[in-house]
Amino acid sequence: MTADSPTILATCGGMVDGGWRDAAYGPLLRLAIELAGVTGRAPRVAHVNTAGGDPRFVEGAELEAARAAGAEGSHIRLFPHPNHERLAEHVLSRDVIWVSGGSVVNLLALWRAHGLDALLRQAWKAGVVLAGGSAGGLCWHTGGTTTSFGPDAQVVADGLRFLPGSFSPHHDSQPSRAPAFREAIVSGRIPPGYGVEEGVGLLYRGDRLIEVVAERAGAAAWAVSADGSEERLPARDLTVSPRP
Repeated sequence: MTADSPTILATCGGMVDGGWRDAAYGPLLRLAIELAGVTGRAPRVAHVNTAGGDPRFVEGAELEAARAAGAEGSHIRLFPHPNHERLAEHVLSRDVIWVSGGSVVNLLALWRAHGLDALLRQAWKAGVVLAGGSAGGLCWHTGGTTTSFGPDAQVVADGLRFLPGSFSPHHDSQPSRAPAFREAIVSGRIPPGYGVEEGVGLLYRGDRLIEVVAERAGAAAWAVSADGSEERLPARDLTVSPRP
């Protein structure tokens, strides 16, 4: 079973400390699985680590976290070459695609070179839940802020455009993000959008934002308008609030 409408969960979170395990699925990642609506079998979650260069050393922890969450984990790699001969078949057979952080600039270039961008659009329209954190939240939007080029936030304006607005992760933890985001919106380089604090996710149905959620108490998103004004958007706390 897949989501009943095209669904994206764009976040600044996902994997959390696993205690005696290396890592665990946090509330945001678990919400992505819930949104897929899988019954009668383990949900299939594909981890995509393109933005970090497909590091093999993280894969064991991700697969163990998937097992602990009752999911069937897999990976989609492009370095040094694709790890699935039938890439389209694998992508379209997943329930959730979770994209981890790193360089969104490198991610976009590699996905486009391999046609993964088009496959993900097809999967999204077919009901596969697309989700991810940081670069994995930004990529679905028109643009946003990135540290792909160095420690100070710069702007990327050639996102996948599945979603019409812009996205800025780490809005509260990296001081250069919020000013760069506002300036880019006011100048018209990117459209109005959302700054997302650590632990926050934006839930979209189709291209419409329907809910702000968080795995950290008190965290929020910020809607930034064309004139640079900001509006705080409180988040439903996933650690205490049942889904309505």
